[in-house]
Amino acid sequence: MYRSYHIDASATPNLEAVKPGPIVAPFARALALLAAFTPDERWLCNSDLAKHAGLPASTVTRLARTLVALGYLCCDSGKRRFRLGPSALALGYRAAAEIEIHEAAHQRMRLFAEHYQVHVHLCTRNRLDVVVIDSCCTSTIPASLQPAIGTRLALASTAVGWALLASLPEAERDYLLRSAASQSSRDWGEKCGHPARRHSEAIGQVREDGFCVALGQTGQPMTMVAAPIQLPGEAPLAVSCMGPSMLVGRARSERELGPALVRMARDIQHSRALS
Repeated sequence: MYRSYHIDASATPNLEAVKPGPIVAPFARALALLAAFTPDERWLCNSDLAKHAGLPASTVTRLARTLVALGYLCCDSGKRRFRLGPSALALGYRAAAEIEIHEAAHQRMRLFAEHYQVHVHLCTRNRLDVVVIDSCCTSTIPASLQPAIGTRLALASTAVGWALLASLPEAERDYLLRSAASQSSRDWGEKCGHPARRHSEAIGQVREDGFCVALGQTGQPMTMVAAPIQLPGEAPLAVSCMGPSMLVGRARSERELGPALVRMARDIQHSRALS
């Protein structure tokens, strides 16, 4: 279920909707390098960056040199590897400080995790990824099974991704699904069975019930339940909960956890509207 899912900068979703004119490719490629770093991969070498960003090694070398000069990357010359620098971290802190939704969501997520004994996450979309931006865990489930803040999940093959997709306009959703299919069709076929049918059913469930469920399968023992959070004028978010499939089956997911997630999402939306 957890998998880093990086795309080429040229595959930025919905470019046709961005007007006027095309994007600036070098800028997009530089952002792709910065997005390659995760909590589990804080140091990356030139070949790692090239692989994650889908760029030639020579391009990565030129971009990394510029990013180091500007303070967005730091370089360990002895080991020939890079990590995020103060300028990049400052951007992240400013963005986090401006997301007031955290204050509205975190306490509710903590209480939800304690009451239902599941891990709870707040997520947003970044290209074809879903990124965990806040999380609360229960002591009854090993923390190692909890996606940490900054973890990236595949948008088109996870419950939280489906919840986000369901909240998007149809044209944008179709564009993202086509991009995801062309990016990783073989992986979908191996791990997700019939991906088009699965995300179609999940999106339909969100429209009907307000949430969707991804039951734990062989090799994926955790069940995830997710619901979208839609805030006027802001990018959609999604809240999800997860637990071992032996404790979180279909009946509990659909009768208890799903409706409770929808109520929490609505409470967060309401509190945010009043702030």
